[in-house]
Amino acid sequence: MDITKTPRRPAAAPGGRRHAAVRRALRELALVAALFVAYKAGRIAAGGRAPTALLNGERVWRLERLLHLPSEAAVQAPLLAHELLVRLANEYYAYVHFPATALCLIWLYVRRPEHYRWARRVLATLTAAALVLHVLVPLAPPRLTLRTGLVDTARRFGPSVYGAPEADTVSNQYAAMPSLHLGWALVIAVVLVRVTPGRLRWLWLAHPLATLMVVVVTGNHYWLDCLVAAGLLGVILLLLPGPGTRRPAAPARSCHPVRVRRHVPAPRRSVEPPGASGPADPVELPAGVPAARTAAEAVVRASRPPTA
Repeated sequence: MDITKTPRRPAAAPGGRRHAAVRRALRELALVAALFVAYKAGRIAAGGRAPTALLNGERVWRLERLLHLPSEAAVQAPLLAHELLVRLANEYYAYVHFPATALCLIWLYVRRPEHYRWARRVLATLTAAALVLHVLVPLAPPRLTLRTGLVDTARRFGPSVYGAPEADTVSNQYAAMPSLHLGWALVIAVVLVRVTPGRLRWLWLAHPLATLMVVVVTGNHYWLDCLVAAGLLGVILLLLPGPGTRRPAAPARSCHPVRVRRHVPAPRRSVEPPGASGPADPVELPAGVPAARTAAEAVVRASRPPTA
């Protein structure tokens, strides 16, 4: 008897798996780079409206005063007496934003692929929504709005990542609404809090808190820029729940009709005590049961003693 054996597939060589992993990593890197280039191109395309952006800056400043938000100038003023702290704030603004985001995405890609894909979608959606606001609401940062009285700390103390606004062809400095510095920092913190066990995971919130103070004291954003970024992220997180988040399922409905059984009471009849004389009371039976009524009356007549 011939027994035909199914040939086993050769196991993938370690080199093949390594090359496949490298290709996936390069594809993800190209995707993130394309998203970043599209974001920069969109910011530049939304530029060229300096007068409107400056006017909007004054409006935001007045709105914050109506809302009784703390003055950005009052927060910045004590820091100006300490050059070292100002320079540290400028360096945090210039050198932490993009590297921290890139390092977080790389670590998630290697150790938490599902959370990496979720973080990538959240970042892309938040950035796209921010681009729409950049186009609709051009806004000059506080350091460029004379009414605020804030100092451009990067130009005075350094280092600065921006040139003169009228000659800057690399970035759009009139796109302060919303603050993507804070938005991206919040995304990093939210993802890392989800994947880090223990109570120490809440320390990741120090990054967005530090970013919030840095963007304000350096004169790059208003409080409202940060509030709008946090609000947008909250809506996006509701629309894009993270891995492992289960939405409550609706109760299943039966397609079969429910049958209701009606209780029909048993026939009632009056029982005559022994030795009682006189005509028997009529038998009390439910209406609509003539056969049962006739039978019951016959039983009662038969049980009476004969009259003399």
